[in-house]
Amino acid sequence: MVRVTIIAVGKLKERYLVDGMAEYAKRLRSYCQLSIVEVKDEPFRDGYSQAQQDMVKAKEAERILRAIPERSYVIALDIQGQMESSEAMAAVIDRLGVEGWNHIVFIIGGALGLHASVIDGAHLRLSFSPLTFPHQLMRLVLLEQLYRWFTIIRGESYHH
Repeated sequence: MVRVTIIAVGKLKERYLVDGMAEYAKRLRSYCQLSIVEVKDEPFRDGYSQAQQDMVKAKEAERILRAIPERSYVIALDIQGQMESSEAMAAVIDRLGVEGWNHIVFIIGGALGLHASVIDGAHLRLSFSPLTFPHQLMRLVLLEQLYRWFTIIRGESYHH
């Protein structure tokens, strides 16, 4: 069974997001071995200069990079990344398994996004939309899409 790890910056606090994630984590049990790793977010204030924001992202990047398991395929969620349909991403996930990648890691940055060191080190940069989403909401969206991709791979109908 493929292992999927989601590395996310910050702690999820909103109850509705926690409940939604628990539901999709339960649904995913028959498709993959899921783990979610939260790395500490770096405090910052509005009005930080670009250099200060880069320092915040660099500190978060150190924590992210330490959390990436060896021999894993890394997908960074990045608004500048490539956009794919659910069917195309299902094909990517399926192909990775055929190619021997048994551990897929998704990375979700913090409020300021991901540092270039994380993006540049990823095998794939994936964008869900040109819209900006709250990073905590993206965790739930990603879990829903993972569930959708696995049902597509298995040829199962998607149940809401």
